[in-house]
Amino acid sequence: MEREQYEHLSALGKEDLIRLIEIYSKNWLALDGVWFQSVERKRGMDEAMEHDAEAWRRFTVIEARRIKTFLGLPEHAGLEGLAAALRLRFYANLNTARIGREGDTLVYTMTECRVQTARARKGMPYHPCKPVGLLEYGLFAQTIDDRIRCRCASCYPDVTDPDCCCKWVFTLDAADEK
Repeated sequence: MEREQYEHLSALGKEDLIRLIEIYSKNWLALDGVWFQSVERKRGMDEAMEHDAEAWRRFTVIEARRIKTFLGLPEHAGLEGLAAALRLRFYANLNTARIGREGDTLVYTMTECRVQTARARKGMPYHPCKPVGLLEYGLFAQTIDDRIRCRCASCYPDVTDPDCCCKWVFTLDAADEK
């Protein structure tokens, strides 16, 4: 990281670097929301969701591969590897989430979602994120370990747990454990 273009970052202290990561994360999330809302206004929610799904189909795999490499995770990182990777997602420091184990499953529960909070603040309907979330979380998990399967326990518009924004359950496919 001693390349010339990183000189200004090398001069920053830990606290400033953490604040900068938060700014970068907010900027990324703002860009994600701005393009989505642009399509939503001009073409409607269905077309915006179609483009959103295609963007996440590609982005989530790129993000997972880079995090997997950064963490030095093995090919089959299991649920522990997934838990470590989920904590480093681009928006992980912007939302509030819990990661827990329930038997042979990993449960990821987002208790505060910046996207839904912003939409509510603007008087917009909630983002129907379940279909894209299934794609996003499923592909992220399978990139970390191709044996991991994902299912949605609760996510708008199919909220079954009113105490959270969304909840995702990950299991290691028993047929692939050997």
